[in-house]
Amino acid sequence: QVQLVESGGGSVQAGGSLRVSCAASGRTFANYVMGWFRQAPEKEREFVAGINYSGYYAYYVDSVKGRFTISRDNAKNTLYLQMNVLKPEDTAAYYCAPLVTYGVRDAIPGYSWGQGTQVTVSS
Repeated sequence: QVQLVESGGGSVQAGGSLRVSCAASGRTFANYVMGWFRQAPEKEREFVAGINYSGYYAYYVDSVKGRFTISRDNAKNTLYLQMNVLKPEDTAAYYCAPLVTYGVRDAIPGYSWGQGTQVTVSS
């Protein structure tokens, strides 16, 4: 299974921007449809965005459409999430994971979640 490490989180004021990254090792990164998830305190983890193998196609949860952009660099084995016009409700720990297939919101069964990277947006 691919190993993933998230980084790049931080604290920002509402309206600001951040880019989080996900570095992959182990199995071939380009063989996986990838996604970003987030988990706010006392809430369940939720899907945020997904991207196909090449990076040409992406899809998003409605709450981040037009503000977030998922991308990938297969040569660098890295997944990105550019977050603009951040809102306090975007505050969460952000995680990356391989998806079952393109178009779904489910990580592959048995995936061992990483530590995530914390994003905090103040009003």
